[in-house]
Amino acid sequence: MRFRHALVVGKFAPLHAGHQFLIETALSEADHVTVLCYSNPDFAEMPDAVRAAWIGELYPRVTVRIPLCPPLNSERDEVHWEYLKNWLRAERLDIDTVFSSESYGAPFARTLGSDVGHRMVDKARTKIAVSGTRIRQDIHSHRSWLDPRVYRHFVKRVVFMGAESSGKSTLAEHAARDFDTVFVPEIGRLVWEAKAGALSVGDYLDIARAHRTAEDAAILKANRYVFSDTNAITTLLLGFCYGHIRQAPEELVELARLCKTRYSDTFICEDDFPFSQDGWRDDAAWRSRIQGMIRYDLQMREISSVSLYGPVEQRLQTVRSALLLVISQNQ
Repeated sequence: MRFRHALVVGKFAPLHAGHQFLIETALSEADHVTVLCYSNPDFAEMPDAVRAAWIGELYPRVTVRIPLCPPLNSERDEVHWEYLKNWLRAERLDIDTVFSSESYGAPFARTLGSDVGHRMVDKARTKIAVSGTRIRQDIHSHRSWLDPRVYRHFVKRVVFMGAESSGKSTLAEHAARDFDTVFVPEIGRLVWEAKAGALSVGDYLDIARAHRTAEDAAILKANRYVFSDTNAITTLLLGFCYGHIRQAPEELVELARLCKTRYSDTFICEDDFPFSQDGWRDDAAWRSRIQGMIRYDLQMREISSVSLYGPVEQRLQTVRSALLLVISQNQ
């Protein structure tokens, strides 16, 4: 049977394989599908707009709406059904079928009108045996039920900052291995070597853009964290403030500003070991100057950071302790 206009209602917190099966079934059987996504109170870590955006990104053919001022989640089902009936009428949405995987689907459809049918989809969860409640208890352990474009919302970006020859690259790689995830290498180093140090203003901006793009790609393959070797702040400082070019495009300044909210954790790799000259770097004095500038810049931006000292394993243990502390505080 072919339906004209299907309705799917839910919290989608988070959007998981079961929800996707429901939406995909509606898409396969109806000419048009409208999905209503809402929760009251909302989920602070994944608000309505974020959840609706997931659906829109994965299913461009679907119309996703967020009803305004819905009843509290604790209200009786009948209160929600009446609210949705009035909302649909006000929005002039003519629904002929409700798609759901719940027992409330049929009485909800009847509330909308005698001519509105109900299509039950996998109520027994024989095809997709999962629930949002179970996933929310431990997002990362259940990430296999989430599309990577959904899971990336829960992945934390961790950045290692510091001057050249401060151990960022080595630590990023070791941390990724230790946490069974991925890391993003320093894009600027590759460009610097390719151009023999003769970088233009545009090159520094391209480096910052490319690094963000690499982070966004890596996050789709990540497990809980993605570790980054440097960020746009370092690119700005190394290239412009007392750097090789005494000017900075506004976009690079803006990318540096966004670092405050882009990363969940910031670590400074300290220069407490001998400078290693590889033929491309400046010198120990320059390293020391940049270290001071990074600390000052983070302080001015009010970005909290943790300093890392000693050999790789000692630094890695500090990283473990800091990140595990955050996990325990959020449980």
